[in-house]
Amino acid sequence: MGASADNGLKIVVVGGFGVGKTTLVRSVSEIRPLNTEETMTQAGASVDDIEQVRGKSATTVAFDFGRITLDAHNVLYLFGAPGQERFWFLWDRLFSGTLGAVVLVDTRRIDDSWYAIDRLEHHGTPFIVACNDFGGPVRASEEVRAALDLDPDIPLIDCDARDRESAKRVLITLVEHVRRQYAAAAGSLTAEVV
Repeated sequence: MGASADNGLKIVVVGGFGVGKTTLVRSVSEIRPLNTEETMTQAGASVDDIEQVRGKSATTVAFDFGRITLDAHNVLYLFGAPGQERFWFLWDRLFSGTLGAVVLVDTRRIDDSWYAIDRLEHHGTPFIVACNDFGGPVRASEEVRAALDLDPDIPLIDCDARDRESAKRVLITLVEHVRRQYAAAAGSLTAEVV
């Protein structure tokens, strides 16, 4: 699809360090994603806790960008945010004009998701939570929901960020969630007017 789409819809993928944000954007984008990954060095060892992400050799230093065409009029622009705390200041700017967000979670490190959820709630940005499969023990949805203190209306799904179909399901879940939220808001406005 060329530049002829009428509506560019922005989605941000956030989460802790090494949870698969770059992988999700890569797996679902119809274009070769723009990424800002750089090789991790010893200089960052004192700043980035890589204990839980052994084998990770590169990290996002600005954001990843991908695109997926929905139809002749609508395109999703995907922005993968960097996960390290030292880059969190970029998140508030990425959230500007966002349709919604995906919080990608590694259930072995649930605490790494708190900041993302806090910032999205602060901005009033609709979001879903997707638990990325790292091949370890699967935690029950109720356990993850309780650990993240999620409202019951926030979708919580499992995914494999490496798999295109799984990543598409994540985006579909987000778009459906946003649509329900806007429909509910429009319904309450109509009720107030009447």
